[in-house]
Amino acid sequence: MTGIIFDFNGTLFADADKQEISWRQFARDYVNKKLSDQEFDDHVHGQNAELTLNYLFDRQLTREEVNDYSERKEKIYRNLCQADTEHFHLLPGAPEFLDKLREADIPMTIATASAKKNVDFFFEAFGLSRWFDMKQVVYDDGTMKSKPDPDPFLRAAAKLKVAPEQTIIFEDSPSGFSAAQATGAKCIVGVVTNHNRAVLEKDARLTLVIEDYFTMSVMQINQLLD
Repeated sequence: MTGIIFDFNGTLFADADKQEISWRQFARDYVNKKLSDQEFDDHVHGQNAELTLNYLFDRQLTREEVNDYSERKEKIYRNLCQADTEHFHLLPGAPEFLDKLREADIPMTIATASAKKNVDFFFEAFGLSRWFDMKQVVYDDGTMKSKPDPDPFLRAAAKLKVAPEQTIIFEDSPSGFSAAQATGAKCIVGVVTNHNRAVLEKDARLTLVIEDYFTMSVMQINQLLD
């Protein structure tokens, strides 16, 4: 049996601008630091909150500190999402594509670096329970290893009760592709968001690159599942 795993941020919801703005604002407000683009690439993109926070504060934070500062940053992020009503929606074609998968009774879930409060926020805002079982969603609970470690996707496969090598993983970042590849996933689908097309098209690890979910036909789904 084949299962499908979606990274969420940047894969089902384009939010890189909000992530960047919220991290820059947090760094400025709490550590009086201006993050460079290189620092963003090295210490924010693809990292979980704990790793980024440890970098910003230049020390190993306690679990209580990580939880507190993470939530402060995420409040900034969630406010930005809600304020941008024009773009606060799933990627084009995603609802229709998810409907097709659900109608075909294909096991699927989400594996995200977001914390539980953000997952709850997205479930309510986008009605994700229409397609996903919250109990099967993998999120940053303080024990999950950060990509490129395959831990998030291995946990998701276990929740779906499918072998990791029988998963199709939808991702948008190089660290996510590395994590997916490390699981031995059957297919890795790259999703074009946030001007990443050139990077995706050159990545040999990807089975398929899609511009939006309208391009995913029933035939393509069946081809991936075969």
